[in-house]
Amino acid sequence: MKYTKIIATKINNKQQLWLLGIAATLMAIIMTVTWKSGEISQLGMSLLFYLAVGSMIWEKRHELILKSNIFSRCLGILLIAYILWQSVSLTKSEPLIVFTRLSPLICAIAVGLLASGWRGLKQYWREITILFFLGVPELVMLKLIDVAPLTAKFSTFLLWYSGFDVSLQKEIYINLGTQTVKVAAGCSGVGIISYLLGVAMIALLMFPIEQKKRIIVPIIAILLGFVANSIRVAILVLIVLNKQAFDYWHEGEGSRLFGMFTMLILGLIYFFMLQQGESKNQSSPDS
Repeated sequence: MKYTKIIATKINNKQQLWLLGIAATLMAIIMTVTWKSGEISQLGMSLLFYLAVGSMIWEKRHELILKSNIFSRCLGILLIAYILWQSVSLTKSEPLIVFTRLSPLICAIAVGLLASGWRGLKQYWREITILFFLGVPELVMLKLIDVAPLTAKFSTFLLWYSGFDVSLQKEIYINLGTQTVKVAAGCSGVGIISYLLGVAMIALLMFPIEQKKRIIVPIIAILLGFVANSIRVAILVLIVLNKQAFDYWHEGEGSRLFGMFTMLILGLIYFFMLQQGESKNQSSPDS
């Protein structure tokens, strides 16, 4: 009996190593494609999300049931084959964006099928949810919602409220004197809103807070991302004639610093809410 248990443990450990190797290889491929596509922000966010998922898997590694069937394994292998084929065949920017946003989720489902089968996927619902928020909301918003007019209106309002003689034309053109800035879809803030929403989900799943406050966190993330990006657009309108400064805040380091700053604010807000919950629990009398 003891000998059988040792053999089973060795097989289980070997299976875990194989799954870890497959997951690490897929992650490396996706990050390489993301890096080659020039999406530095997406690369940084992907690393953060992968670390969160890896940490959650590691914590419950001894509790996972690794039992799959032939159908689930075949489906997982087909999904991995599709990802590998896409990674070497895509060249255009739009399909690349779709690939870098969807492939982490597809790979998570594929590895989950290999490890635990279709029924066992529920063990990884938190990790799959995190990787869903790594890119799927951004794709959905880009396809279904045009945030650019709303961003342009709010940025115009901020400039007007600050005392500038500014006007808005055709919903997306902000005029300041002889300067005109078009708020395109890429500048609408969808990216930063999606990232903040994903970070909010990581926080909620890794460090849960009171039930009644959970719905507030995604709303805060969306509003914070929208307002921060609108402020950035307003700054771009003011410095549009300075090409070096404009490029810095538009697509350079300034844009990424803006994203990091907003994530820091969201983290501080969430930490405050978490501390409030802990203080409340400590102050409540024992039942």
